[in-house]
Amino acid sequence: MSSETRTREFGFWIYLMTDLILFTSLFATYAVMAREGSISAIVDLRQVFLETMLLLSSSATCAVAMVFMERRKKETMLFWLAATFLLGSGFVFIEIGEFARMIREGYGPQRNGLFSAFFTLVGTHGLHVSMGLLWMLVTMMQTWMTGLSSSLQSRMSRLAMFWHFLDIVWICVFTEVYLLGSLS
Repeated sequence: MSSETRTREFGFWIYLMTDLILFTSLFATYAVMAREGSISAIVDLRQVFLETMLLLSSSATCAVAMVFMERRKKETMLFWLAATFLLGSGFVFIEIGEFARMIREGYGPQRNGLFSAFFTLVGTHGLHVSMGLLWMLVTMMQTWMTGLSSSLQSRMSRLAMFWHFLDIVWICVFTEVYLLGSLS
């Protein structure tokens, strides 16, 4: 691994740690605001469970794509990365629909501090997933056009780290906001 690759990898770890600080702050804000009440009566836990399964499945397909990248099987890697993209897109699609329904019913971020914190936390995660999808799309196009160069493999590794990080954050969101929220 070249020193430039190590430097980029280190820089990416720093970025992930700053994202961790961001999400920690959003979780703390949500925890304070959750003292006002619960969103459990408003959300559809079946849809949230489906979202969760889509995102967790996308983590598995991303891992499979990485295995085929390491084996230098471009077409198979692209297939699994496309599956990851579709699963992640399904997650975002369901989340946007849920947000739209909540806002139509008068439970938007302007309602109170709890809903503001909810939309900020869950929306920030959704925005990260959307940016990950864009990154994934660009990576797939570059791979298709130029092949699996060492620099592309390095970027793909960082994309996979980012994607798995988002899954971990979602597990925390699911637990804090939806599971524990439904108990209150």
